[in-house]
Amino acid sequence: MDFTLELVVVPVSDVDRAKEFYLERAGFRLDVDIRSGEDFRVVQLTPPGSACSIALMRDPDGAGGVSGLHLVVTDLDAAREQLLTRGLPASEIFHFEEGGVRVPGPDPQRRDYASYLSFSDPDGNGWLVQEVRRATTTA
Repeated sequence: MDFTLELVVVPVSDVDRAKEFYLERAGFRLDVDIRSGEDFRVVQLTPPGSACSIALMRDPDGAGGVSGLHLVVTDLDAAREQLLTRGLPASEIFHFEEGGVRVPGPDPQRRDYASYLSFSDPDGNGWLVQEVRRATTTA
């Protein structure tokens, strides 16, 4: 039996601002934006090519408290260029050496799972974009 990851909740201080960021800057697709009264809203967005979505949750106290969210791409250079073109301030590409030391530039051997870039949403929730050149399986 498969257990697929469907949704990750991302706490934000301003749902409209976060929605605009993920749509316009990160290039996510809007799946749902439902309001019910003053205090209930569900905004679900999905990264291009992903089977897993994020849900923006208004939580001023927890906003910015999520880190280590990973996106996977087959071409990190092209992904960075696309994000920069959309106005998203993506980091330079980097990799980690032995002992977890962050080093500028891609992994010298261009191994899968070894080169990254990073960005944060307006609240400071942290994302890594990881290069995996071989085909990955999605549900």
